[in-house]
Amino acid sequence: MSKAIKSAKGAPRAWQRMLSGRRLDLLDPSPLDVEMDDIAHGLARVARWNGQTKGAHIFSVAQHVLLVEALARAKTPTLDARGRLAVLLHDSAEYVIGDMISPFKAVIGDSYKVVENRLLAAIHLRFGLPVSLPENLLKLIKTADRNAAFLESTRLAGFEEAEARRFFGPPPKYSAAMERDYLTPWPASTAAKRFTERVEKLLRA
Repeated sequence: MSKAIKSAKGAPRAWQRMLSGRRLDLLDPSPLDVEMDDIAHGLARVARWNGQTKGAHIFSVAQHVLLVEALARAKTPTLDARGRLAVLLHDSAEYVIGDMISPFKAVIGDSYKVVENRLLAAIHLRFGLPVSLPENLLKLIKTADRNAAFLESTRLAGFEEAEARRFFGPPPKYSAAMERDYLTPWPASTAAKRFTERVEKLLRA
């Protein structure tokens, strides 16, 4: 391990300094150290598909979760604001750990999930959501996430439709407006702003 990430006593550093000044401990993350601006800033700069997408900008995790929430909303119009917020935050731990592509997850197994679940629990508590979500909401998130992956893979990441079907299931129903609004990669500043505005709107609701 590099000397640069050890303390004076030689213990490995397990926290990350955020631009807000917060120090987020990955071994014991506190909701008090979770800041909206840090999440938005980070997710807007984390690339989906390992950056292998078309366009002048990366397709960010911030833009991805907004697409997922729009798809979930279209599928379940009666979903309340708290449920929509849970959908929007489903990948929020990635502002700390990044977006690991599925092939890499297949190589390393599920060990990363312990850290991811700790972070997500702290984020949920920070925004007034339960640590454990109901099964029907988890199922909706998974479906909308796979639907978004189908659209992203075929529109942006070079997948053929038949290939995308094998990995992500059938294409979702979506409007031309949804494709126009969410499937052209945005600059990081736009992604961060739109993500923040959506979270704040759902919190007000």
